[in-house]
Amino acid sequence: MQNSDRSLGRGLLYRMYQRRLQRGLGPGAVPRHVAMIIDGNRRWAKQLGYDTAAHGHRAGAAKMREFLEWCDDLGIRVVTLYLLSSDNLSHRAPDELADLIEIIAELAEELSHYRDWRVQHVGTDAGLPEPLVAALDAAEHRTADKRGLHVNLAVGYGGRTEITDAMRAIVAAHHAEGRSLEDLAERLTPDLIGEHLYTGGQPDPDLVIRTSGEQRLSDFMLWQSAHSEFYFVEALGPDLRKVDFLRALRDYAKRHRRFGG
Repeated sequence: MQNSDRSLGRGLLYRMYQRRLQRGLGPGAVPRHVAMIIDGNRRWAKQLGYDTAAHGHRAGAAKMREFLEWCDDLGIRVVTLYLLSSDNLSHRAPDELADLIEIIAELAEELSHYRDWRVQHVGTDAGLPEPLVAALDAAEHRTADKRGLHVNLAVGYGGRTEITDAMRAIVAAHHAEGRSLEDLAERLTPDLIGEHLYTGGQPDPDLVIRTSGEQRLSDFMLWQSAHSEFYFVEALGPDLRKVDFLRALRDYAKRHRRFGG
């Protein structure tokens, strides 16, 4: 009985603290675009004694659904989730990769039926199995006219590859117009490159968050994050709490953004 009372007391204090954090967030605390590197799923599964990483990846996917709700409820307009890098396709064990691909396909399907969210695949189809490509394409098509939270699913994604693909698209379009290399050099600007990225037309992320205590980008949104703020959370992906997110927003609001200055 005493343990139950303590748990209830801790839960009440937690909710009070969470509400206080949320009330303290002013308009400047809400970014337009938040990018999330979900990390630590495998460690989470190992710590809890599960025999496969799939348990961690499923828990991480469930947490990302919850995270998107937090963002939507706070008025954030764009969220990018880093779910599967192009490096993962060659560096993960086949069984783990197969489970992860199935989980991502299920997540895309579920999100495409939720609220008024628009789902977009950012990444390349190269190397992805056809069922996953089909699931991502179906989610995009199903939500193309929605105007709520814009959810980017970074799958088969690599920042260097994205920039390379953008440059190839620019050169190909320029060649098709029959223009000279000198003219291309004159036209080539950061804005033009940005328009040809996977996220072309979207605002760059104001805030990039990574779970599990790791402090690196791992080839994620290299171009778009040039002026982003970064926040690193110690919690493993499935253990991320709303108070962790609210603290990140509070920290973001206190920073003086210099945009390279």
